[in-house]
Amino acid sequence: MILENYIFNYSLINNYKKPVILFLHGFMGNIDEFDDAIQLLSNEFSYLTLDLPGHGKTQVLGEEEYYTMANTAHAIINLLDELKIIRCFLVGYSMGGRLALYLTLDFPERFEKVVLESASPGLATELERTERIKRDAQIARKLSRSIEKSDFAAFLSNWYNQPIFGSIKNHSGCDRMIKSRLQNHPLELEKSLRLMGTGCQPSLWEKLKDHTKPLLLLVGEYDQKFIDINTEMSQICKFAQLKIISNSGHNIHLENTLTFVQNIQDFFANEPITDSTSY
Repeated sequence: MILENYIFNYSLINNYKKPVILFLHGFMGNIDEFDDAIQLLSNEFSYLTLDLPGHGKTQVLGEEEYYTMANTAHAIINLLDELKIIRCFLVGYSMGGRLALYLTLDFPERFEKVVLESASPGLATELERTERIKRDAQIARKLSRSIEKSDFAAFLSNWYNQPIFGSIKNHSGCDRMIKSRLQNHPLELEKSLRLMGTGCQPSLWEKLKDHTKPLLLLVGEYDQKFIDINTEMSQICKFAQLKIISNSGHNIHLENTLTFVQNIQDFFANEPITDSTSY
């Protein structure tokens, strides 16, 4: 769909009168990120998935500023308006989880309940953000030099050696995930990292304290960094509940899809959404 400064690649699966779940993928993901989970959820919901700016087939027509979190969030709200989705559920993973938190804090009337998988409210201090921007800039430079497919594949291999991902490279679905990641363009990913990375995004810690909509925080048992972050999130927001998911690291929906889906079903159960779409 063409919106001002964006051409979004998206998919809307309508199941008549079923509430919509908007899924937001993580860094280097794409529209197919949650396919396995959606297949298990079947016709219990309707589903909106999309390629975020810098990923997949979505195109950014404007300047680099349109890759930022604030502009991306407003573009997603515009997309929901165009699709006549007044309210919906929201699920975001990692980068998509940070974006999902921004969306629900700035547009709380649009999202009834929100699931954040391995997400954070950003960094609390200017010093932390400055250091993270420097680190992300180094990674961005590596991406910009990875135009050749073999170089990009090597970058991805190193990326998934990070401790937060645990033993994901031993998972049966890892090769399929890597193949999907390779469909992205490194130069577009580089823009996303520079302009919507954790260091660049606004800190959401203060806003989180006053949030009054239900949040489900999911973290993998092997992802200690995000266990610590999400424990603090659950302590400062009384409407947030934390669940630590077994047999998974950062990417829960790949490593433990069934438990991920069960948590979504339980959290969204018996929560009617009126006027969610114009079916």
